[in-house]
Amino acid sequence: MSLLIPDEIVRSTRMSEDELKLEIALMLYSQGKISSGRVRAWTGLSVIDFQQELKARGLYLNYDAAEFQADLQTLQAMNLL
Repeated sequence: MSLLIPDEIVRSTRMSEDELKLEIALMLYSQGKISSGRVRAWTGLSVIDFQQELKARGLYLNYDAAEFQADLQTLQAMNLL
């Protein structure tokens, strides 16, 4: 699906298309609607650039206890813990 945003809307934001796309992606991420990987794939941001964009907006990585447990299990399976 493609979404058409009228030029006058884009102009009124005083943002470039890429800036507007990033704002939309980060809003969806902050609401838990899309993952960090989807944001990065859509916007072309590296992991570090993504984290810097979050920091600049006072946002945090969505990382819950289940993800932490999964990471611990992975590290244990790799004999890193």
